[in-house]
This record gives sequence, C-alpha cells and structure tokens, in this order.
Amino acid sequence: IANGGIDIIIGTHALLRKSLVFYDLGLLIVDEEHRFGVAHKERIKELKKKVDCLTMSATPIPRTLELSLSGIREMSLIETPPEERIAIKGMVVTFDEEVLRHAIVKELEREGQVYFVHNRVKDIDRMKDYLTGLVPGVSIAVAHGQMKERELEDIMLRFMDGNIDLLLCTAIIGSGIDVPSANTIIINRADRMGLADLYQLKGRVGRSNLNAYAYFIIPGTDSLTEEARGRIEAIEELNYLGAGLKLAMKDLEIRGAGNLLGAQQSGHIHAVGFDMYMEMLSEEVARMKGIEVEEERDISIDLGLNAFIPGDYIEDVTGRLSIYRRLNLCRSEEDVDALAEEIKDRFGPLPEEMLNLIETVRIRTLAMRLKISAVSSRNGDLGVRFFEDTPLHVDSLINVQKHYLGRVLLSEEGFFVKGGKGREPGSLVTLKEILNSLVRLPAV
Repeated sequence: IANGGIDIIIGTHALLRKSLVFYDLGLLIVDEEHRFGVAHKERIKELKKKVDCLTMSATPIPRTLELSLSGIREMSLIETPPEERIAIKGMVVTFDEEVLRHAIVKELEREGQVYFVHNRVKDIDRMKDYLTGLVPGVSIAVAHGQMKERELEDIMLRFMDGNIDLLLCTAIIGSGIDVPSANTIIINRADRMGLADLYQLKGRVGRSNLNAYAYFIIPGTDSLTEEARGRIEAIEELNYLGAGLKLAMKDLEIRGAGNLLGAQQSGHIHAVGFDMYMEMLSEEVARMKGIEVEEERDISIDLGLNAFIPGDYIEDVTGRLSIYRRLNLCRSEEDVDALAEEIKDRFGPLPEEMLNLIETVRIRTLAMRLKISAVSSRNGDLGVRFFEDTPLHVDSLINVQKHYLGRVLLSEEGFFVKGGKGREPGSLVTLKEILNSLVRLPAV
C-alpha cells in the first residue's frame, strides 16, 4: 500500500488506522456508513481534506442526514430497486404462539428458511428450547457475536447452504448477509431496537423475486414508550421499496440531529430549537455559496376560527406537536396539500378544527408569497396589512376596490373590505380569491 503496489484495497475500519500510509490515495468509499462510530468518522474527515469521499447507507444516522439536508454535504439517491425485487410485507404483532408457528411453518412449506432475531445472548438458548417445542422437527441453529469465529462461520455457511431451517440469532445478521432462500424474518422485542436496525434486519429477507415477510414482535402497544411507539409506527407505515430515506428522516425526527461539531450522532437541539437551528444553518450555508438570503418575517393570521388539532383526533401529544411543526414549515400550497393528504391517510378524515387549521396555513403561505404582514377576518370583514416594502402593483388594489365598490378603504399600510350582502370578503373562499388575484398580477 505504501509503495503504490496496490490500486484498490477493500477492508474494514482497520483501513482508517493512522499508522497506515497510502502512496497516493485519491478516492475513499465508505459502505454502511451508519455503522461507523465518531472516532472513525473523524479519521474519515481528515482523509476527506485531501481525497474525494463517497459514503453509502440505506439508513443514514440522524447527524449525517441532517448535514445533507442542510446543504453541508451533497446527497444523491439511488431509487431504482434491483430487477424483479418485491416489497417486503411487514407486520407488527404481539407475541403469540399461533402467529409464530404459522409464520415459520408457512415459510418452510414453500421450502424456504427463517431468521428469528432474539437480541439477548443470555437467554437465547432458552428461546431455542421454546422454538423447538413450538415447531418440532425443524432444524434450528444459534448464531451470535460471542461465539468462536470458526463456529459462527460454520453455522452461517450451513444456513447459506440450506442445511438449517431456522437461524436463531442476534442482530449480528443486520448487514452483509444475502440468503435468497430466507424470506421470513421474525424480530422479537422489536420495540427495543432502533429504527435503522429494524430496517436493516428487515432487509435480510426479500433478496429474490419471492414474497418476503417481516414480523415485528412487541409486548403490546400500551407498554411502549412514546419513542418506541414512533419507531414501530414508522417501520409499519414505510412498507415499500426504497423507503430508506423516508425512514431515516423519521429517525431524525424522533431522535434529533445530535451535535454538528461534537460527538453526539443523535439527540435533540435544546438551546435554540430544531427549526430555528435548521433555519440558521440553511441561511449560513446559502451565504457561503453566494446566494442572497431573504429574511423571513413574522406574519399574523387571525381568521376567527377554531383552528387546532383535536386531542381525540391525534391522541399522542408528541404526534400533535410534530404535525404543528411540519405545518409551520410549509412554504407553499403544494406543501400544505401534501401534508394534509398524509395526515388524512394516517389518522382518518379531517375534523372541522383540523380543516380550519389547514386553511389557515394555506392563507399564511399566500401571505408569505405576497409579503403581507397580517391578514384578519371578522364577521365577514377583511383586513390586509402590508410591510413597508411589499411589492404590490397598484392595478391589483384598484381591482379589489372595483369588485367591492364603496366597501374598500385603502391606505399606505394596507386595505380593509367591509362585509355586506352577497359573498363576504372575509369568508375563506373569497379571502383566498382576493389574495390569489394579488399574486397573479405582476409586482413592480
């Protein structure tokens, strides 16, 4: 390596040792980036100052994803699945003998193999005894990281050759295992595992053109923590090919982005709040790239409506706060529509209060686009207030005045439309029409 006799070297993190000297290193490719610790990444950071670096991961850790989303790192997506690959059917179930027996027997009847993940070495032998009694006559072998290397290798080779029906193992199989005939995985106490770990384990099956099944065993939803419930809901919902990025973003939302400069690779930002931190970081990245950053201003929207998320619609407090945060981040009507569809898909038809909240956010996005400082609606009246530099064309205001003849009061600060007979200017439909008419006309 030191004298340039090797062009390409493939290895583990041992290649990151400082004692290892490269003749002329030009490209560093890091696979399964999420499995590298902080110390290894600091070494990678040192190497990146001199060479091009490509890191790959199906589920990047929160901090890595945050660096990409904020623009500090560039990100490319591979969204095309392997040919004939079928989405894995994931199911969250409570521990039940009949469910387990059915899942195992069903796979073996089609001459397949089964992974059973039990991530506790101290009682894994007891679980083997239980499974032996549950499905007599099935060939079961145990695999975990505390076994001797030769013994572990022998078991894995036997499983790959089809000589073992069920592999009872820890999360050691999370990556690097490709057995096309193994198309059912059962993960015991899935609530104790991280979101990325669950996704990686799920990916051990479905490595062929056959239907594959992943069973996530939990003790019951009542006993789960809010964070564990969020992980389980995410792994159940993101049940399609190429869901890795969406799942990683959910992991970022649940665990936080960690420290940008410190050692934590996850964790929420408490000092300034996540959204403010993201905004500050994005603005600074834009400035460094020479992009003009427009300061975001406070906009007041008062429509006199009951606009909120009812507690009986989304019962989980953390879930409600997450939706409020995402609504606050919407910057266009398209963003609002997409989020509204997602909410409806996850929680059911939108109640009146939720519909009012969605419409209020739509009005706010229009006001942001027009650089309007305030919109108020009371008893059919409409009030709109401008910033000092709001770029509205005079024709747009004249059109409003003509449409509501004798009911419009114009001033340098904005305009007021008095309610009356017919369509009220302060109604949501008419309000959006008025604001949209201001959007369509050219600004000076």
